[in-house]
Amino acid sequence: MPNALPDVFTVLRNADALPARLARPVLAIGNFDGVHRGHRAVIDAARAMARDEGVPALALTFEPHPRAFFSPKTAPFRLTPEPAKLARLAEAGLDGAIMLDFDAALAAVEADAFVADILIGRYGVSGVAVGFDFHFGRARAGSPVFLKEAGARRGFKVAVVEPMRDEGDAISSTGIRNALAAGQVGHAAHMLGRPFSFAARVIHGDKRGRELGFPTANLELPEGAELAFGVYAVRAWHGTRRLDGVASYGRRPTFDNGRPLFEIYLFDFSGDLYGAELEVELAAYLRPELKFDGITPLIAQMHVDSAQARAVLSGKAD
Repeated sequence: MPNALPDVFTVLRNADALPARLARPVLAIGNFDGVHRGHRAVIDAARAMARDEGVPALALTFEPHPRAFFSPKTAPFRLTPEPAKLARLAEAGLDGAIMLDFDAALAAVEADAFVADILIGRYGVSGVAVGFDFHFGRARAGSPVFLKEAGARRGFKVAVVEPMRDEGDAISSTGIRNALAAGQVGHAAHMLGRPFSFAARVIHGDKRGRELGFPTANLELPEGAELAFGVYAVRAWHGTRRLDGVASYGRRPTFDNGRPLFEIYLFDFSGDLYGAELEVELAAYLRPELKFDGITPLIAQMHVDSAQARAVLSGKAD
């Protein structure tokens, strides 16, 4: 699942104006971390409005995540860092994305100025679509109600999308993070509309997996990653090549209880991946991380885990 962007998808960073082919757009506005099913509903509303108006549909989004700007030490684990977010926005059928730097200057813009100077002055919007909980402008003074009133006064359409629910809960980026932290990979995938995936570079480890007969590609996840420690069935992409495997994420309590690593044993693969970037998709959570009384029971369990992962990935699991 590489994050390549199609040629027809245009990315504009801090654009002061739009090219003629993207004039008078409908904007889907939001942070869109995860580009989950709730976000897709906002995007679909923007696309439908754009079709009715005969204009392009774009995303207007922000980097870094505003919570990372205001509180960097407690910023949420990103479900989709910028490259992945853009790829998912492109897959959603938008014509492009406008990326605005979220900095002190943008944070200080009053809500009315955001509408007058950015939405209308810079981008000449025909309409906007936002989620029910979208807020903008200094001190988050702008709300969906504010936006609807501004659109009525200034002549652009506004669609406010109500929350989507999954198993009774509103679909949200926070809910997806909570599911991943609890090992609920299937629930997270259902809210996302696809399996959760991440990209990371292969680093050197202690080569212990090779000695055990299970050589692994070791990945260091971003600080604050909210994945449950344990064993996963995974699909990995090296470029466009798909590689299936079983992975362990945690501190290796049988050995050193060290820093968290995501270690993947790739089935039927031989080669050097050091320094390569892998895109890894979580297919299933198999079991929590365990401490074993020695190497022999650990190796026996690794064989069990590998067989279970193969069954999951082939669709033959019970």
